[in-house]
Amino acid sequence: QVQLVESGGGLVQAGGSLRLSCAASGRTFTNGMGWFRQAPGKEREFVASISASGRNTYYADSVKGRFTISRDNAKNTVDLQMESLRPDDTAVYYCAASSSVLAPVTESRFGFWGQGTQVTVSS
Repeated sequence: QVQLVESGGGLVQAGGSLRLSCAASGRTFTNGMGWFRQAPGKEREFVASISASGRNTYYADSVKGRFTISRDNAKNTVDLQMESLRPDDTAVYYCAASSSVLAPVTESRFGFWGQGTQVTVSS
């Protein structure tokens, strides 16, 4: 079992930056990890993922070049650095862990989820 706790959300103006962090506990941190988000009235969508080794990363087209996912396996954390934020980045952001060492991009590949952290970008 893996427990995930997100932190770092908040309110920021358009063009600003935020760094989300996900702390994992419960078992050896050898999972592919990802970030998803869900905006009001919309389905949850993929944002970014990273393999267990950290060597492979994938991003949604909407965040490519603005967001960076990283991990520190010694600290069991996965971060999402978000730059040049836009109002349409407003959403609840969820950290997720996969049972695979790869970096999945589909929600069904992730079996463990955090509670989410709110990110609000004002115009």
